[in-house]
Amino acid sequence: MRVRYPDLEGEIDRYLEDQRIDEQIKDVLIHYAPPTGECLLALQDDDPVGLLMFKRLDAVTCEMNRMFVREAARGLGVGRSLVTCLKNRARDMGFTSMVLSALPRHHEALALYKAEGFRPDNWAGADEEHSNAIHMRVDL
Repeated sequence: MRVRYPDLEGEIDRYLEDQRIDEQIKDVLIHYAPPTGECLLALQDDDPVGLLMFKRLDAVTCEMNRMFVREAARGLGVGRSLVTCLKNRARDMGFTSMVLSALPRHHEALALYKAEGFRPDNWAGADEEHSNAIHMRVDL
């Protein structure tokens, strides 16, 4: 994010601090593992090329986050496959709705989310501190 948005370095630092990334990485199996979440890893020739997770927000809603596709794998359908698989996994786990937040400059990701059925939605709990974030929802 810092490379792609050098003009937002301070905001990115605050965002990562607010998100408690270090804590979430240590506790990834608590937040992003069944029965309340999932973490998908995309491989290409046994090398990791993409990551996408969701966690439970309430009994019927989960939040997609932490999407990343390595630059070398972009444009190959990795992101689309991850989103499709994650939505299916969430549906299989009993969730009926998935939400997400994304920065407005994530043009490729936003186009993918729209193509996958996500629509603008100021869902309860959306991050109000980062008011420039775009909040979306899809019914599963």
